[in-house]
Amino acid sequence: MISEMVLVHTDDVTLPGDFVVPTPARAVVLFAHGSGSSRHSPRNRMVAAELRTAGFGTLLLDLLSEREERHDALTAEHRFDIPLLGRRLVAAIDWLEAQPDIRRLPVILFGASTGAAAALVAAAERPDRVLTVVSRGGRPDLAGEALGHVRASVLLIVGGQDHEVLKLNQEAALRLGAPHSLRVVPGATHLFEEPGALEQVAEAARQWCDDRLRSVRKAAPEE
Repeated sequence: MISEMVLVHTDDVTLPGDFVVPTPARAVVLFAHGSGSSRHSPRNRMVAAELRTAGFGTLLLDLLSEREERHDALTAEHRFDIPLLGRRLVAAIDWLEAQPDIRRLPVILFGASTGAAAALVAAAERPDRVLTVVSRGGRPDLAGEALGHVRASVLLIVGGQDHEVLKLNQEAALRLGAPHSLRVVPGATHLFEEPGALEQVAEAARQWCDDRLRSVRKAAPEE
């Protein structure tokens, strides 16, 4: 098993991440946290732990530097800078491809809140590397024109009581050209804090990723 703190270099900053890959691994899930959060998000870490038990590697990455996080805490400026966050996810995808032990593994993007929009932007930029995108309580609408360029399949998970975000997801789904599904968790609010709600998110994500991997194996030509 690989388990280490890593540094991903982008054009302007170096971003820390927690990288864990079981052996053998079936794919690597790159997490994009949402508004005002970081790689220490307890919700993303819980989902990541569940996915690792199913054989998925995980990379939880800070998308902002410490200085940017301090500025964002006062102004909320960077959390809505989707082009910036998308570029940094692209850098992380390229970093994964440069790692010799896992470079051939499919990449899955898991985005929460505004991180979901950044994940969709990155998926549109790297269509040959991203297997699928999972959004938890996300804002896919903020991906703008990138929605029409995404080729990877997309799972949108929204709480049934998160009414405004549910509406935004329904509208964004109509603009997706790629295969997609909207999963509503009954009774859940935006942060899925209700008992059992986050477990439903993790199970839905695992099942979705399992299905996508099986589809890829079936489509692969026999040697």
